[in-house]
Amino acid sequence: MSRTDNGQFDFVVVSNRLPVDRVVADDGTETWKTSPGGLVTALEPVMRSADGAWVGWAGKPDLDLEPFDNDGITLVPVRLSEGEVERYYEGFSNDTLWPLYHDVIAPPRYHREWWETYVRVNARFADVAASVSTHGATVWIQDYHLQLVPRMLRAARPDVTIGFFNHIPFPPYGIYSQLPWRTQIIDGLLGADVIGFQRAGDARNFLRAVRRLVGYQTTATGVRIPAEGERRERTVVAKAYPISIDTASFEELARRPEIQERARQIRRDLGDPRTVMLGVDRLDYTKGIGHRLKAFGELLSDGAISTEDAVLVQVASPSRERVETYRALRDEIELTVGRINGDFGSISRQAINYLHHGYPREEMVALYLAADIMLVTALRDGMNLVAKEYVAARYDEDGVLVLSEFAGAADELRSALLVNPHDIDGLKATILRAMAMPAAERRRRMRALRRRVRENDVQQWSSTFLRELSESRRSSDQG
Repeated sequence: MSRTDNGQFDFVVVSNRLPVDRVVADDGTETWKTSPGGLVTALEPVMRSADGAWVGWAGKPDLDLEPFDNDGITLVPVRLSEGEVERYYEGFSNDTLWPLYHDVIAPPRYHREWWETYVRVNARFADVAASVSTHGATVWIQDYHLQLVPRMLRAARPDVTIGFFNHIPFPPYGIYSQLPWRTQIIDGLLGADVIGFQRAGDARNFLRAVRRLVGYQTTATGVRIPAEGERRERTVVAKAYPISIDTASFEELARRPEIQERARQIRRDLGDPRTVMLGVDRLDYTKGIGHRLKAFGELLSDGAISTEDAVLVQVASPSRERVETYRALRDEIELTVGRINGDFGSISRQAINYLHHGYPREEMVALYLAADIMLVTALRDGMNLVAKEYVAARYDEDGVLVLSEFAGAADELRSALLVNPHDIDGLKATILRAMAMPAAERRRRMRALRRRVRENDVQQWSSTFLRELSESRRSSDQG
């Protein structure tokens, strides 16, 4: 895979955001730094090995930028206006699709002008992707913001091979059917040669929606699209490819002496409690932060634990703060933290250390090493890479992962303590079990978790998807 002299590439990734953030210094100097986040972490190694291009929005409205190289990756910006950001991104993507696809934990809102902007922006992404792809290129489209791009790109460039990966859940048909534009989304996705999902259940939900809405014949792993006019019959693969992390890089960081010393310092700063619990999430209503805080607060209220026994560190990185639902969630979480600290904290020790900002990877790994118990209590999550990061960092084979059964990671990380976060009593009992777990059982469980994360790392995920994408196109050409 390589690039040509005319700015076209054999391998192109298309996502809502470029994998960088724009930084403007006081003197007006502009630089770019790599963004945090699971998608960036997952795809960065693939981009480097493929020498490809990444198409996406630069993160600020009304920026007109030419393609540029950053840290060895060619980035191709797509311009969005302020109104398009409001309607396509904050509106349709994150106030319609996100809550709908996460089992309506919050109510989705349906506005026709949001949908019209979503269509227009998807067409722009498809046009840019078509312009930078060589003949026969492989184009890998990412996530729910761009579900119409596969069909649009196929119409413009039938020569390219198209993959789509859905990083969030795909809901059951009874929920998905509420979407006024449900058939258009299905038709858009079926423009791809391979559609990837996090869990087998997500793929089954999608295949059922295909049968109900467009009537195509499906198999356990795909859709048969019949011939029509000059279009010949083709098969779209639709199955689970659980995403993962760059496991080796997390372990390498965890083994650094300065990271280990930072972990010890964190525990000292917390007052050297017997147990440090950790939650790391975007501030999102799907993550179950409120359920986690409720369980922890009740354990303190019951007298089952004290602040001498346990301290909770909750990292909640800012998210979509212009969306009203998220502003209300932040207020609710901060009120809960304040109440628990007011009731149970002391001058020398808080019950909950609440941190509403992001951290660099080095600090996160130090936090993972400092934490005896990792609490992942998502109400619905496509995967949850934090759970895998915690496991990858625990080279010492210690620590306990408490993991929601509603996170995609639960399908793989079966040696975690699995919980239903809606069951507060069950969550409390699991936290107490984690605190009391013997060292031998902790090691046995963590060894099994680490084996699984090493076997299915991000390179395995991407190579498996891209191999099946290549095979799908080859079988299509022969058919």
